Amino acid sequence: MRKPIIAGNWKMYKTITQAIELANGLKRAFFEIDASSIDIVLCPVYTSLSEVAEVIADSNIKLGAQDVYWQDEGAFTGEVSPVMLKDAGCGYVIIGHSERRQYFNETNETVNKKVKAAVKHGLVPIVCVGETLEQREAGKTFDVLKDHISGGLAGLTEDEVSKLVIAYEPVWAIGTGKTATSAQAQEAHKYIRDLAAALYTKDVAGGMRIQYGGSVKPENAAEIMQQPDVDGALVGGASLKADSFSEIVNRGLKAKVKK
Repeated sequence: MRKPIIAGNWKMYKTITQAIELANGLKRAFFEIDASSIDIVLCPVYTSLSEVAEVIADSNIKLGAQDVYWQDEGAFTGEVSPVMLKDAGCGYVIIGHSERRQYFNETNETVNKKVKAAVKHGLVPIVCVGETLEQREAGKTFDVLKDHISGGLAGLTEDEVSKLVIAYEPVWAIGTGKTATSAQAQEAHKYIRDLAAALYTKDVAGGMRIQYGGSVKPENAAEIMQQPDVDGALVGGASLKADSFSEIVNRGLKAKVKK
């Protein structure tokens, strides 16, 4: 059975003080959860990484970043390297989020460079893929997923691919209050898994963890995570409060145990 993974993407929210407070609240909330049963990942802004790392150092929570640059160092003003993320305590990094594509011109090529750099330095990439509302209505969902995955993972070995996480995030469901139905989520996740089997092997595809991201809330977490090809969630707004994020984790974990 694939180990569930639920990650909280705090986006551009929380000062250092606020991040420490939230991390402490989540540390208390997750105290009794067996770390072997689920991976819980917090992804705060760069400025809070080290402080959050200290808070969760002796807990069952892992640390991730929201982006990374593909060079180890150099004259790249404003960028943060995988070496720096590792040094700050990160084990995971979100790559290719739809907001990065929309607002900062992220492409399959840059996603691919970042994924390779992350894997090289022992970071687990959470690679985001997903279609816009216009693309879904035009019947292009699978075309977009194939483009994002084949382009973003180009040149990676089977071993490297087996270590990463895919996050299916329908762009039309991010921050809109809309959520893909459990059937829509399962359909997309199954397509991704089948595509991974075609591009690599059935074993790689069978072990690949695929998250759903798109207005995940306590109310819908269990239904979505009960789907056979959904292995977790990439949570945005609901991860900014300890009570809602902990409820998502608890309901999601129960859903996977029952499945």
